[in-house]
Amino acid sequence: MTTSLFDELQWRGLVYDSTEGARDLLAGDKVTAYVGFDPTASSLHVGTLLPMLALVRLQKFGHSPIAVVGGGTGLIGDPSGKTAERTLLTAEQVEANVAGIRAQLERFIDFDSKSNPARLVNNAEWLTKLNAMEFLRDVGKYFTVNYLLAKETVKRRVEGEEGISYTEFSYLLLQAYDFLVLHDRFKCVLQMGGSDQWGNIVAGCELIRKRRAATAHGLVMPLLTTSRGTKFGKTEAGTVWLDPSLTSPFRFYQFWLNTDDRDVVRYLKFFTSLDRASIEALEHAVAQTPEKREAQRTLAREVTTMVHGEAELSKAEMHTAALFGLREAGGLPPLSGDDSPAITALKEIGEDLISSVTLEAQLFPNGISAVDLAMRAGLVTSKSEATRLIQQGGLYLDDERLSNPRATIGPEFLTPGRIFKLRKGQRERRLVRIGG
Repeated sequence: MTTSLFDELQWRGLVYDSTEGARDLLAGDKVTAYVGFDPTASSLHVGTLLPMLALVRLQKFGHSPIAVVGGGTGLIGDPSGKTAERTLLTAEQVEANVAGIRAQLERFIDFDSKSNPARLVNNAEWLTKLNAMEFLRDVGKYFTVNYLLAKETVKRRVEGEEGISYTEFSYLLLQAYDFLVLHDRFKCVLQMGGSDQWGNIVAGCELIRKRRAATAHGLVMPLLTTSRGTKFGKTEAGTVWLDPSLTSPFRFYQFWLNTDDRDVVRYLKFFTSLDRASIEALEHAVAQTPEKREAQRTLAREVTTMVHGEAELSKAEMHTAALFGLREAGGLPPLSGDDSPAITALKEIGEDLISSVTLEAQLFPNGISAVDLAMRAGLVTSKSEATRLIQQGGLYLDDERLSNPRATIGPEFLTPGRIFKLRKGQRERRLVRIGG
């Protein structure tokens, strides 16, 4: 059992670096800490779950969290982790993005707690009122150019072909000023973020030390990559967002369900509230019976429920069963009739989840051959390829293998309103709808 937030974060592998004294700080009395969220889009994504959950864990341990939405710094753009200048957003775009992120944060953090309520603030409140002379005297005065150039984020950009503009060069000072304002207003003494924010966080600690003769701390979490070396949260379809209108709950669920065995235990620690014993049991299951994918299903269920709720989780599991033949998620039968649960699920999810094709029933008065069906569904490009596919056992109709290239799908199967699925091998699928 962990005794402090620092211990909790450490056993979960979430402490990449911290300032000296951060452990003792979090083991003592209640503290106020903040995490900043960059409003580059109207929604947060799965990568930002890590700092968001840091605030959730912070509050769980009795501390006071502050979520800072960067309405001011978003007008500038954080150069951290970027090799080229960001495209500046308009004030209207930033305002819209801030509103979207604010709504999402309110789902995760308790702003009505009687003992340690969270706060949500927008740094545009103070940054847009800061004039150039104030900024130079009250912030710029305390940082040498040498100090800024030594920061990895700045150094990498200065040495690159495009260099760095004065706008982005100043970002570190603006974030440091955020920390100072939060320290003054709310007695905030800790900033958390990703490891790419280390330089910005330490600069804030320095500004508080120099301006207020006080001690502030920083703690950063690792930047996530997969075991394959790819960026976490990216798929072939793009970024995995928390907004269901940008990434459907089904796709969100599938993202976690498809986690590599080498990553799943790490993600269970990072993204769920499961305790050590539960995660160790799942780690044992990965080692002993990886084919059951128990850890992946637990991860997908926990995170989908947290972000989208139990109703959307149930729907995602039902849709998974309908599309991929997984019986454990709800016991759905094969697509045997227009009123089956699987048919209903497939009609609901449609083309968002699987490529579909519509075939007109009147074109096939005597049925259609398996070869022609594979071609018309777009799974193959020639009759010879379709024949080989079927002979090799690679074509499935509603999860039933078609083994005879000369087989005919009868007219009774091709009635208007009918829907079924074709599968080529293990992954490529088509949803086939029969039109009137």
